[in-house]
Amino acid sequence: MSTEKPNIIFILSDDQGAWALGCAGNTEIHTPNLDALAARGARLENFFCVSPVCSPARASLMTGDIPSRHGVHDYLAGVETGPGAVDYLQGQRLFTDDLAEAGYRLGLSGKWHLGANDAPRKGFSHWFALEGGGSPYHRSVMYSFDGDTSHRELVIEYLTDAITGDALDFIDEASKEAEPFFLALNYTAPHKPWKGQHPPEFEELYRDCHFTSCPQEPLHPWTPTVDGVPIGGEADARGALVGYFAAVSAMDAGVGEVLRRLEGLGILDDTLVIFSSDNGFNCGHHGIWGKGNGTFPQNVYDSSVKVPAIFTFPGRIQEGVVLPEVLSAYDVAATLLELAGLDARPFERGPGRSFAELLRALPDAAGNVAGGNRDDDGGGPLAAARERAVVVFDEYGPVRMIRSSEWKYVHRYPHGPHELFHLAADPDERVNHVDEPVHAGRVAGMRAQLQEWFQLHAAPGLDGSWLPVAGAGQTAPVLDDPLGAFTPPNWDGTVAAGLTS
Repeated sequence: MSTEKPNIIFILSDDQGAWALGCAGNTEIHTPNLDALAARGARLENFFCVSPVCSPARASLMTGDIPSRHGVHDYLAGVETGPGAVDYLQGQRLFTDDLAEAGYRLGLSGKWHLGANDAPRKGFSHWFALEGGGSPYHRSVMYSFDGDTSHRELVIEYLTDAITGDALDFIDEASKEAEPFFLALNYTAPHKPWKGQHPPEFEELYRDCHFTSCPQEPLHPWTPTVDGVPIGGEADARGALVGYFAAVSAMDAGVGEVLRRLEGLGILDDTLVIFSSDNGFNCGHHGIWGKGNGTFPQNVYDSSVKVPAIFTFPGRIQEGVVLPEVLSAYDVAATLLELAGLDARPFERGPGRSFAELLRALPDAAGNVAGGNRDDDGGGPLAAARERAVVVFDEYGPVRMIRSSEWKYVHRYPHGPHELFHLAADPDERVNHVDEPVHAGRVAGMRAQLQEWFQLHAAPGLDGSWLPVAGAGQTAPVLDDPLGAFTPPNWDGTVAAGLTS
């Protein structure tokens, strides 16, 4: 097995629920390339974002920290490019800094949405970034970097294809160099808008689809609306479903192009490929269109916080396995670095822990790698990794969650409502047991564990438990403007027109 540093491609979708994959059991959605990718590696069936909205989740992936430490608590709004734009992660270490110092050539194709989107981050020689956090799929504004300055350009072609094409160009050029490369391939799909936005050949796949995987339930009572339409949805629910599914399938086709290019260049087996999403999404699930900010108070239903996750690396990651451990996106930075043969410890000083040992293909006594061999002697790194992977935490402003494989407790500062779900018996989170006397001890224990964990990992002044985050966009760093950065919705549950997610 090669000890050379691998190439790395980290593919991130936008607003894709864990349910929106064929290999995850959805028989209605067409994702043949991602399904094949999962068959070549490990799929994590209990993988969670750190916050159920875009920018905080992405910041956590890059830093290995929680919003109450990196300070990004909502999706970013306001000025995102040019002299007045703020880099919300300025001064914080990203895992890409470690890759750059290890000699990696770094590229970004797609969405950044962490402030100053037009400015390449440390070590990036290639930068093709979306102007903001969302965009129509045609006539999108992108910023490209030529090694000296950033250039604004209007992209006429279908955005998913433009991002794929830029990624292919980067791979072609980077593969000619001696040093390994890292590519952040950040699609905007399947983020809204949906209806009428996607190529006809992908919409046609769903012309007769019944969408049983997305039941249109009665509107959740916490759903903000604009002109009677859920803030995270569109007026034509079926048209939105066709568009959402088509967006996923078009992205899947792009992923297939990237994998075929790697294979054609002879470097597929030398490349660590990771696929995930920034946050989950409800397409009618729980009566919600949207993610965590699809309701007010915000929700952390599994459909909002559980995301797809696939890791592939021939010879170093097991092939064709589904891992049940409860894992979080704050673990990804350390995991990626360890899989690349680098020191993961700087990204394990906070909540994150590498789960590379869970992914690894373990050689037998003869040195042969056998997929599915996940046991060691009952101790050692693998046993320790499995023992850690039993509970995850989430936050979105004053809403916090602790989740194990069987139970979920949700605490909303300062007054509630709080929730306790028995996931083993109620995986769809329909019955709230929080006020039942028989569960008082469990509630107290999980609440104490939740509070202790956040006290350990939150930073003074950045703790989200006191922030009035309403899913209406963070417009300033928290320490600069602790209250003015967030605008709550009207108390009748409606939101001013024009707000996006």
